[in-house]
Amino acid sequence: MSADNTFKLTQLTKDRVPTLPFSRMKEKILGKRYALSLVIVGDVRSKKLNEQYRKKTYTPNVLSFPLDNKNGEIFLNLKQAKREHRAREESYEYFVALLFIHSMLHLKGFDHSATMESKEQKILSAFGITNIF
Repeated sequence: MSADNTFKLTQLTKDRVPTLPFSRMKEKILGKRYALSLVIVGDVRSKKLNEQYRKKTYTPNVLSFPLDNKNGEIFLNLKQAKREHRAREESYEYFVALLFIHSMLHLKGFDHSATMESKEQKILSAFGITNIF
């Protein structure tokens, strides 16, 4: 975990991780006391996790797992994000930030909805993250 012991980024691939304010975004969404582990994984691991825990057979771009009400893990597949961002007409950095925010909102208990999308946009805006596709 970082110096504040509540955010840890582990990179298990050689993919370039965009320079984003991950720790500050975590604090804004989940709070300072929530311990979050962000793991950068590849296709094989993300697909295996998806099959094992969600019974889905596709390769996901991100998975989030609440461990309890103050701890969670996010597995982010940057290779899959790279494959998807152009079709969405979003820059790579913007899409990665969106995936990270989206997964944290799931950890907070949000389901897919217009409310969730609105919150995502407000948070992206608060951090000055814009889509320059």
